[in-house]
Amino acid sequence: MMEPVDILAIGAHMGDVEIACGMALAAHVRQGKRVAALHLTPGEKGHPSLSPEAYAQQKHEEARAAAAVLGAEYFALDYRDGELPVNDEIQFQICDVIRACRPRMILTHWQGSMHKDHTACALNMPNAIFYAAIKGFERDLPAHWVPGLLFAENWEDQDGFVPEHFLEVTLEDIALWQTAAEKYELFRGGVSRFPYVEYYKSLASVRGPEIGCSFAVAFALPPRARRRKVTSLV
Repeated sequence: MMEPVDILAIGAHMGDVEIACGMALAAHVRQGKRVAALHLTPGEKGHPSLSPEAYAQQKHEEARAAAAVLGAEYFALDYRDGELPVNDEIQFQICDVIRACRPRMILTHWQGSMHKDHTACALNMPNAIFYAAIKGFERDLPAHWVPGLLFAENWEDQDGFVPEHFLEVTLEDIALWQTAAEKYELFRGGVSRFPYVEYYKSLASVRGPEIGCSFAVAFALPPRARRRKVTSLV
């Protein structure tokens, strides 16, 4: 059994974890924490000239290279871009990765997305986490309960997203994130004209001053995480 990780980031497509969660992963690597990435599909259908098969192979290579930069454990499922289901099959596969990693925190997509795979990823998470936690669901590995779940800020996942949980990041973290992200042709400008790297760097410089620092990344909370027990309000 592998050593537990502190954070498991789960993305619908290879590149989603790195671009939306990569600064947070880099910050925790700097702090000596262990991280992992799970990709549910390659995201292989969007290249202007490569076939889906060729682009899938390229994306696998890029994802492994990005994981190596971050020092992240690498996991990938075998679903197709644009065809991500919401069902027990994929939820148990995610459950198995959770049990293998035994994370303290999961980072993933907010469900209010323009991309159906991002929404499907988010909708699969509650059952996957539930299956991972209950030992009565007998799998190859023992049960593991994940204490925390956060939804990353992503330009494609804006519908209803409310930034509530902020993590300070440093220029060192941003530099490591950019090195990892740019392992992907997509984030070097070779597939899309969207300025991914500049957008997320700018976003970090906006979120930072909101909490009194230079740079930060923001997350949305699941409803249950908004509840806090206190003994005094002062």
